[in-house]
Formats: sequence, C-alpha cells, structure tokens
Amino acid sequence: MPSSSSAVSDSGRPVPSSLWQDGDFRRLWVGQTASQLGEQASLVVLPLFAVLTLNAGAGQLGALRAVGQAPILLLSLFAGAWVDRWRTRTLMVLTDAGRALVLGAAAVAGLLGALGLPALLVVAFAVGALSVFFDVAYQASLVRLVKRDQLVRGNSALEGSRSAAQIGGPALGGALVSALSAPIAAASSAAFFALSFLSIRRIGRRESIPEHSQRPARVGRRIHEGLRFVVGDTLLRTVCLASAAFQFSLAAVTTVYLLFLPRDLHLSGAVVGLALAATGPGALLGSLLAAHLPNRFGYGTVLVSAAALGDGVFLLVPALHGSSAVTVPALLTVNFVFGTFSQLVNVTVMAVRQSVTPDAMQGRVAATVSFVGMGLTPLGSLLGGFLAQVWGTSTSLLVAAAGMLLSPALMALSPLARLGRTLPAPLETPVPSA
Repeated sequence: MPSSSSAVSDSGRPVPSSLWQDGDFRRLWVGQTASQLGEQASLVVLPLFAVLTLNAGAGQLGALRAVGQAPILLLSLFAGAWVDRWRTRTLMVLTDAGRALVLGAAAVAGLLGALGLPALLVVAFAVGALSVFFDVAYQASLVRLVKRDQLVRGNSALEGSRSAAQIGGPALGGALVSALSAPIAAASSAAFFALSFLSIRRIGRRESIPEHSQRPARVGRRIHEGLRFVVGDTLLRTVCLASAAFQFSLAAVTTVYLLFLPRDLHLSGAVVGLALAATGPGALLGSLLAAHLPNRFGYGTVLVSAAALGDGVFLLVPALHGSSAVTVPALLTVNFVFGTFSQLVNVTVMAVRQSVTPDAMQGRVAATVSFVGMGLTPLGSLLGGFLAQVWGTSTSLLVAAAGMLLSPALMALSPLARLGRTLPAPLETPVPSA
C-alpha cells in the first residue's frame, strides 16, 4: 500500500487507498449486509407468525406493523444524539446482540407455544427500536472509517447490499416460514444478527469520536443542536425538505398504486408482487451507477436529473388500461426505472450529506433527515386513500405522482444543483451546548 495515498488511523495503522483492500470496511460491509438480511426477513417473519400461528386479524396485523415502525418516529432523534457520543462500532455490536437475543428468545417461546400477541408486539417494538440505532450508527460509521473521497464508493457498496437484502430478505423469510415454521424462521433472523455481531466486532481500527465537554449536554439540547444545524445550512436544509416531499408523495402514490393495480388493471396478487419486485434490481443498478456518474457529470447534475427521471416515471402509470400484453412489461419497466434512479439519488445525496457534516454531528444530522423524511409518510398514506375515494384511482395517482416532482424541483432551485464533480468540504463544527 503506497503511503503517499493512504490515510493514517488513530491507532497508527495506514488506511488502504483502495476501499475493498480495507479489511475493516469489508467487515463493516459483511456485518451491515447480514444485519439488513436479518431485519428484512424479520419484517416478514413476525407478521406471518401472527397470522399463521396466532390467527391474528387484519386490525391486529396492522397494529403489529405500526408498533414495529413506531420507533422511527419515537427514537430517531434520540439515536442521533447517542451516536454522536459513542463509538459506532460499540453501538452496532450492542444492537446486533440485542436483536439476536430478542428474536432468539421469541423463537424459543414460539416453539414452546408460549408466544402470544402481546409478547409479539414487544418483540416487534424492540427489534424496530434497536434497528433505528443500528441504521443511524452505520451511516455515521462510514465517515469515521474511510476517507472522505471514498464516501460515494463506500455508500454505493453499503446501499447495494441493502438493496439486495430488501430483495432477498423478505423472500428468504417467507420461504423459511413455509418450508420450516415461523419460530425456526425467527431463529434464522437471529442468526443473521449474530453474524453481523461477529463481523463488526472484528473491526480493529480505532474510531475518532468527537471530544466531549466534562459536563455533557442533555439529550434534549443535543437534539436541538442537530435540528438547528440542519435548518441553518442551505444544503442540509434542502436535503431534508426534498426527502420529506419525496417520502410524503411516495406514501400517497404507493397507497393509490396498490389499489390501481388490482382494481383498475385487474392484475393478480402474484403479478402485482412481480411488478413491485422490479424496483430491487433497479436499486442494485442505481447503487453501481452512483459510484461513477457523480464524478463524471457532477453531483448536482446527477441529483436533479436522476430525481426528475425516477419520480416522473410514475406519471406514465395512469395511462395504462386493463391487463393487456403491454401492461405488465410497462409496469416492470416503470418500477425498474424508479428503483434505479431513486437509489442513485439516495446514495449520492447521502454522500453529500456526510461530506458537509462535521464528524461531531453525523449521527444527529442522519437522524434528523430520517425523522423529517419519514415523519410525514403516515399522512401521505392517509392522503392517498382520501384522494382515491374522492377522485378515483387514476386521477389520484396522477396527482400524487406529480407531487413527487416537488423533490427534484426543490433541489434544482437550491445550491445542490450547482455542486460539481467533487464533494463539498465539511462545515464548521458548532460550539456544543453546555
């Protein structure tokens, strides 16, 4: 490894200039991939356990899903405050161990016939809460592990593995439940978290965490610092607003879309699943493109154009009619294009956000963007259902899809659109609260 192009870690060891030559990055990648597989599989296993073993009804199943998603809103900002004061390796290892233990205990209780719906709700909330902390920590960990000019390639690799897990995890969970049983499938999810634990704990590079005052600020003040930091910077504020506009409109689109496909196009459940699954391979391609296109065309150009193409493609869906020979190929194409360009935006904007954010604020900025971006999704889903009732599915889908274009419009009117081929420098670290 040429020393001229290598950074030096806090432990005195050189950081390899090639990302995949870096053993610690490979351990992070393996751990994050295993963790995502376990998380995505559990999102299918727990509901199937409720339906197949506990005979849960639609209302109970909805409550189970809501309880599992609630930690995103309840804990994201707290997770960001904690991540900025801890070593991310420690947090990821602890959350992996916690999820493995929770799901392992649930599997044993299920095999013994002692796992009822109340306990399953506790399991879903615990896994969701630990996943929030892990997800914020792994985003911050990359900045502390690799050089800043490797952020795009690092994010491309990590997001690519997450896309693969989103494709394979649910399928694996469903197959294990069908072939074996729900408790055994839960145990398999626990095994993935255990694998992630073993891989991440082997990361040997010593992290550089921000210095803290002798009297740490209260969590509430630290959360306020993160919110104020995001609001005070034009780039981060635009990322936050564009994410919120995208997630809100996407939630509305998804609600109407899932009504439009079976009712207006008369497609079977299997065909609907096939069409939706096309976003997965598209996301993998988007992750690969994100490693090269920004350096060639510029970060601003890639962000705006990819967002416009990925979001705008849904405007074509209301033009489809019936289950003709072109309907399914057209839907596959729409979802593939959406998956490709939305993932290209996701990876690129994450690299920009990480680059401008000082190390002391990485966790809180990631959590703030996640909180604001995902916080409006329940309202978007409600709006989609309301519009479908009032205007019908075709018109509602067109309106909701048009709303998605607000995200690239916000980026086009901001300094994000003017970013060049290199990532911006980090902002000045704010003075911490006493």
